Amino acid sequence: MIEYIRGELTELTPALATIEAAGVGYGLNISLTTYSALQGVKPTVNGQKPIAKLYVYEAIREDAYVLYGFYNKKEREMFMLLISVSGVGANTARMMLSSMSVSELCTAISTGNARLIQSIKGIGKMTAQRIIVDLRDKIVTMGVADEIPAGGQMAAPVDNAVKDEAVSALTMLGFAPAPTQKVVLQILQEQPTLPVEQVVKLALKQIK
Repeated sequence: MIEYIRGELTELTPALATIEAAGVGYGLNISLTTYSALQGVKPTVNGQKPIAKLYVYEAIREDAYVLYGFYNKKEREMFMLLISVSGVGANTARMMLSSMSVSELCTAISTGNARLIQSIKGIGKMTAQRIIVDLRDKIVTMGVADEIPAGGQMAAPVDNAVKDEAVSALTMLGFAPAPTQKVVLQILQEQPTLPVEQVVKLALKQIK
């Protein structure tokens, strides 16, 4: 079993990180959350590639051996809980962790907010309800619920069509997807009725 991989971060995309350790390049499927965290990893002083560490989940099937990488253990624990739910595969779990943080997912599950979970691409009503029923107690038992912020309140759901269009427009302008999505989401949570063009204008002032 591979617990984690630490080595040079040789390649990074929003969906895949390649880490070279002991002469072997490991391709790990990642969420946008981990992608955003890895963007902050700095090169070493001697000009070599930056050193990164990802916790690993191994998906071993008859036709494939796939590695998933996570910036911290909490994200990996949530991923493992999600794929334990009937109807939720690894790619769906990764999509969920790309759309919401661990703390946001914990809050949505603990408060029974099926509507918010349903807003994630690929999650239907029945699956959202099954996630809540299956995981509400488990996130507490496994300690993942420690990620729930004080008060346990979630921001109001945003218009995903507006969010996706705004993120797409900003990505085409050359901005990285992960920080762009974070800024756009924050804008829409504060001002949920804004049209796409206004969201983009505000985001342009905030994205660093």
